[in-house]
Amino acid sequence: MTNVLDDYMVDVRLSLLDKTRIQAQVLVPLLRALRAELGQEKADAIARQALRDWSQQLFAIGDSLEGSPRRKWAAMHTALADVTEREVTVEMVRHDEEALEFDVTHCRFAAFFRALGEPELGALLVCATDFDIVQAAGGEVSLAREQTLMQGAPSCTFRYGFAPRS
Repeated sequence: MTNVLDDYMVDVRLSLLDKTRIQAQVLVPLLRALRAELGQEKADAIARQALRDWSQQLFAIGDSLEGSPRRKWAAMHTALADVTEREVTVEMVRHDEEALEFDVTHCRFAAFFRALGEPELGALLVCATDFDIVQAAGGEVSLAREQTLMQGAPSCTFRYGFAPRS
C-alpha cells in the first residue's frame, strides 16, 4: 500500500524514528561545527531557517493530492500518524466535527533528541512538520500547540480546529 509520505520516508522499510536518527547522525556534528565557527546564535538561526524551508517544501506534497484542502490535510495527517504511532503514546481529548484534540504523553523522538542535548533540532526536524502539514488545509484546519515534550513539557498538546463546512 502506498502512502502519501513514501517519498519523504525514502525507504518505507525504515521507521520514521530510524530515519530521524540517520538525519541526526549528519546534522548534529554539522550543527556543532557551525556553532564552533559562527557562534551558537548565528549557527542555530541558519539551521532553523534551512530546516524550516526544507520541511515547508517537502510537505507541499499536499498540493498534489486530490480533494478539498481539508481532505488533503486529513490524508497527510493520517499518513504521518501511521508512521509515528508506534513511537508515541496519545491520549485523545476531543474528536468531533469542530476539533481534533489530543496529548502526546510519551515520544521516542523527544527522548532521543533530549538525550543528544539537541531538543531544538528535534523540534525542527519532527515537531515543526505538523504546522507544515496544516498548510495543506488552506485555512480549513488550524493547529495550536502550547507545549511539547521535546522542549521539556509533560506532554505535547495538539489542538486542531476545523472551519465549518460550507
